[in-house]
Amino acid sequence: MSTSVKDPHELRAIYERRFKPERVRYRQRLWATLVQDFFQPMLPPGGTVLDLGCGYGEFINHVRAGRRYAMDLNDKASEHLDPSVSLILQDCSQRWQLPDASLDAVFTSNFFEHLPDKLALKLTLLEAARCLKPGGKLIALGPNIKLVPGAYWDFWDHFLCLTELSLGEALENNGYVVRRSEARFLPYTTINQPAYPMAFVRLYLRLPLLWQIFGRQFLVVAEKH
Repeated sequence: MSTSVKDPHELRAIYERRFKPERVRYRQRLWATLVQDFFQPMLPPGGTVLDLGCGYGEFINHVRAGRRYAMDLNDKASEHLDPSVSLILQDCSQRWQLPDASLDAVFTSNFFEHLPDKLALKLTLLEAARCLKPGGKLIALGPNIKLVPGAYWDFWDHFLCLTELSLGEALENNGYVVRRSEARFLPYTTINQPAYPMAFVRLYLRLPLLWQIFGRQFLVVAEKH
């Protein structure tokens, strides 16, 4: 039977080992730039947004929205989230603690690969679809296994291998229409990488040609039917 890292104590240990305080601070600056310069325009003003597999809140802390939710199994996330963000501590493949059609957007970055198998992903996509309003968006980033075949396994908590095409097919089989699919978007990881100046990050976002050189993560944007 497939297993995943669901023990909150192990999750906490993984995060604390992987993300030292200086790296956490850098990632907060990085995601502030990514949100402001790229993702915020995808989100409806005043809408309700959920960050699925929120980690330390790098994305959701910087989003402007009417209401913000974060979902994770690591209770230490609460120490890093903005006080106005509502944390939902649960397994994402179980029924979400949210009403039907209550979300305008679900965002997730480098999370689906931590799910144990495709059934868990399917159940998660179905719950997101239940909670999204008609036309609501699911925005997903993740390592593209076509582009990081060996390095993918450098992380203990990686299980599910995906590409932009396999995720797109899963979405379209489970209540979504794919509106954007990029095989190459961001570099693979920030772990053991330089802390780049934010001016370089902004330039990177504006030059998709650089994505084709350095991008190892996919970007998929889908809408609920």
